[in-house]
Amino acid sequence: MLKAFYNKNVREAGLDEVGRGCLAGPVVAAAVILPPDYFHLYLNDSKQLTRVQRDVLQKEIMEEAIAWAVAEVDNFEIDRINILKASFLAMHYAVDKLHTKPEHLLVDGNRFTPYPMIPHTCIIKGDAHYLSIAAASVLAKTYRDDLMSRLSLQFPYYGWETNAGYPTMHHRKAIKLHGTCEHHRMSFKLLKEEETPEDV
Repeated sequence: MLKAFYNKNVREAGLDEVGRGCLAGPVVAAAVILPPDYFHLYLNDSKQLTRVQRDVLQKEIMEEAIAWAVAEVDNFEIDRINILKASFLAMHYAVDKLHTKPEHLLVDGNRFTPYPMIPHTCIIKGDAHYLSIAAASVLAKTYRDDLMSRLSLQFPYYGWETNAGYPTMHHRKAIKLHGTCEHHRMSFKLLKEEETPEDV
């Protein structure tokens, strides 16, 4: 069972990001402040849930949360500053957008660029331990999956409606056949070692 809070005496926001390992699209982060008594039996790491479960939870989290926000950093910025910094930046942007200021940040992962004036705690696999981080993972993933599905209508070769930009065999074959598009992360290894850069 996931824990409701890390420190019950302060207003906590859970932070998580999705899309770090993708070849295309933005990295997306969410920040969620849940009521102290919030509980949901099925809320868990978004990767452990079905799409239908995530969609149902997305609506409930948006309705029940004290505050929530989603933010993204695009592929151009990812290429400019690197994916780790872009992930932290997306989390900062999400905190910026919260209409209620948190007093503590619970961050999924093992490191984080400190947010000004708000202390934080990093939790490895935090989305499997704390409700607020799990809620953030659900909002970030549903937002990003929907975005990649919309982009797939403009760029149908890559199968983003199903792979969300991750390096699947289908996605890599499509890059080799059709080249890249404006949403690909050019600083990433888009093809496998045995394939040549000239194919991109």
